[in-house]
Amino acid sequence: MQVQDFDFHLPEELIAQTPLADRTSSRLLTLSKTTGEVAHRSFTDLASYLASGDLLVLNDTRVIPARLIGAKSDTGAKVELLLLKQLENNRWETLAKPAKRLKVGTEIWFGDTGEGEPLLRGFIEEAGDMGSRIIRFQYDGIFQELLDLLGEMPLPPYIKERLEDRDRYQTVYAKNEGSAAAPTAGLHFTRPFLEQLQAQGVQVAYITLHVGLGTFRPMSVDAIEEHVMHSEYYELDEANAKLINDARERGAAITAVGTTSSRTLETLAARFGDAPLESASGWTDIFIYPGYTFKLVDRLLTNFHLPKSTLVMLVSALAGRDAIMRAYHEAIEEKYRFFSFGDAMLIY
Repeated sequence: MQVQDFDFHLPEELIAQTPLADRTSSRLLTLSKTTGEVAHRSFTDLASYLASGDLLVLNDTRVIPARLIGAKSDTGAKVELLLLKQLENNRWETLAKPAKRLKVGTEIWFGDTGEGEPLLRGFIEEAGDMGSRIIRFQYDGIFQELLDLLGEMPLPPYIKERLEDRDRYQTVYAKNEGSAAAPTAGLHFTRPFLEQLQAQGVQVAYITLHVGLGTFRPMSVDAIEEHVMHSEYYELDEANAKLINDARERGAAITAVGTTSSRTLETLAARFGDAPLESASGWTDIFIYPGYTFKLVDRLLTNFHLPKSTLVMLVSALAGRDAIMRAYHEAIEEKYRFFSFGDAMLIY
């Protein structure tokens, strides 16, 4: 199967640059897996697709201000780092710009103490491909506090507008810090709407997947079977494992909110097989594309994704490539908002 099979033309004006004032005011395109029928709804109509006893699974990762702007200590040349994965001993896996000028041994300064010294120093220890760099940081104090002071929210490159409110790139239930990007399907929810769903009997479970490099790297192969996903860290605790097990046992529909929740659930399904899920953590590089059989996910609430992306391939695995391409074409005709701050889609 070719990457080109998942390409489509998207007018640039349909790329949402800012979030809507009200999180729940986005549109919702619904797509039936069985009939291919498309309907155009409002996001709050999601409530009519969920029955009492159904389970909604949300990713509670919290985005860190992972974009750091600094300067080379010797020349003062501007450097941009995107923190992707925390390693041991104050080391991070990062994406660096301009990577070609950032050799092993380069020292980067961030911030200023007011006395001509940086608040944070970074030393490049390893150089990988496609801009990947391993950085060791040196600092006084607490790293997270420095990151809050110096870092910016890591908005995707297709968003050109400045984000005035950092919290709009966090879900209202964001809890566990460590993500380099938001699980954007969850951005549509407000606490009152979640409470409304629970009041009608919908159960809510939380998993954690810290979004990493895979979100930012384009596919560099022609045949999708040759693509290797970057690994991302996930966690499931005992209480939420029980919620998922109970839903599975009673045959309730499990709706994953976002591709990150889907990938985590399917990773857990592969890990435990037919046995009940248990509290677990680890790294996943699962790549879901057409031909894959979902084991835990029955429905998926998601946003509209980039052409030729692994995310378009995942949704195509659930609904079928042809159905997804037709639905996307209709969404473009109907001028839906695309990508991170865009409208939502429910595959049911």
